[in-house]
Amino acid sequence: MTEGIGRCQRDGGPIEEIHPGDRVFFEPGENHWHGAAPDRFMVHIAMQQNDESGSPVTWGEHVTDEQYTGAPR
Repeated sequence: MTEGIGRCQRDGGPIEEIHPGDRVFFEPGENHWHGAAPDRFMVHIAMQQNDESGSPVTWGEHVTDEQYTGAPR
């Protein structure tokens, strides 16, 4: 993360608050979400590895308001 305050969550895990300088790694195929914290902005650099079909990402379901507004740990 380069600027702002963000949140991320692995499937079934706690919401984590992330700050500039933090690095977050998700395993290939690991279901997760990430975005800016409420009323904040977030700037990040993302790097992905293409899968066998050449796709760098597989988008999952949209995060619900309840999931997003849960308390970070």
